[in-house]
Amino acid sequence: MDKTKICITTLEYPPDIGGVGESVHRISKMLIDSGYEVHVAVFRSKQRLVSDGSRRRASCTTMFQDGVFVHRIKSAVRDNITEIQDFFSDVYFQLKCLHQKYKFDLFHAFFMNETGYVTTLLAKENDVPVINSVRGSDLHKHIFNPKNHAQISWILENSAWVTFVSRDLQKRASVIAPSLKLKSSAFWNSIAPINFEQLPTPSLVNELPGIVIGSSGRFRDKKGIEFLLDACAELSKELDLTLLLIGDFVEKEREYWEQQVEQSGIGNRLRITGITSRQEALAYLPHLDIFVIPSLHDGCPNTLLEAMLASRAIIGTRVDAIAEILEDGVNGLLVNPGSTEELTASLRYLATQPELRPKLGAAAKTKVNQQLAPSVEYQNWINVYQRVLITSESVLLGEISLV
Repeated sequence: MDKTKICITTLEYPPDIGGVGESVHRISKMLIDSGYEVHVAVFRSKQRLVSDGSRRRASCTTMFQDGVFVHRIKSAVRDNITEIQDFFSDVYFQLKCLHQKYKFDLFHAFFMNETGYVTTLLAKENDVPVINSVRGSDLHKHIFNPKNHAQISWILENSAWVTFVSRDLQKRASVIAPSLKLKSSAFWNSIAPINFEQLPTPSLVNELPGIVIGSSGRFRDKKGIEFLLDACAELSKELDLTLLLIGDFVEKEREYWEQQVEQSGIGNRLRITGITSRQEALAYLPHLDIFVIPSLHDGCPNTLLEAMLASRAIIGTRVDAIAEILEDGVNGLLVNPGSTEELTASLRYLATQPELRPKLGAAAKTKVNQQLAPSVEYQNWINVYQRVLITSESVLLGEISLV
């Protein structure tokens, strides 16, 4: 009997760095373990741009990677500026060729703005069910571009099922497309256990005096790092502390962040690791006294789950899955996003309560191991896939019986 063939479309996939790629890789392995044949098509509009003046034809390179067929699609570069519609036209053609060759039974797009539209269009034209997975920025930021609104609405309405990583995202989508109340679900990402004792000693570990406050990721507009800078600068007047940013600022916003660092007055209390491997980033976590995730919006960030596994005392904001996972005063502290005052007060409280920090950290680790384990996410995804495939088969049989 032939295996059911799934085609997942995504902006990134390992070895690409990013949370979406990690999620797609994790879900692909789950599906393989359940007996599905998994294909991952990777494409991103940024790849249509070349800086060296070179030209190329459209292409699709396929590799068999850890049991997954990985198809990396590139659009053609025919002139100095490849228009976005030319990019999507090339991607659609390559994706259509893949479907003609493999005859997929289900499409699944991660992130609506780039992958969702072209994937949903192809799926609907070929009477194949499609799942769309909303990750965060697609509904928290890109929805505010008027050009995207109609497209996002169409994708939501024409999906067989839509998944979300937080109930906040699900609620916003249901306002845009009320039919989602009958064909969507919200559940968190998962994370596998990590043995922190086996990780190498990170390079800056001997340059972190005082109370070590840390955050990790690719720091950009939504992360709220300016409020953390201000809070730590204020606290440094009364406490010996170091603010460690594990990662770096995104390049296009670098001037803004350099200005924010300067204006905060945090001075030599700040350390920034720069881009590191995931292993080195994880190795810093046990050396933090307090982990802060001050996001303005953030889906279900992997960095939060990693800090929970490391038994850190965590301060998060009341947004998205952060506020759903953390229980204020139980396994972390919650503050309102954008509030330097609340963040400063919570940092001061944890910094001066050394006996409380390990209690919060232990409770965080218990929760992540019990409620955000891969087995929990696995069951959620299998339920979604089976429901969509069974519904699609029933509709198909119904159509046949009417002929």
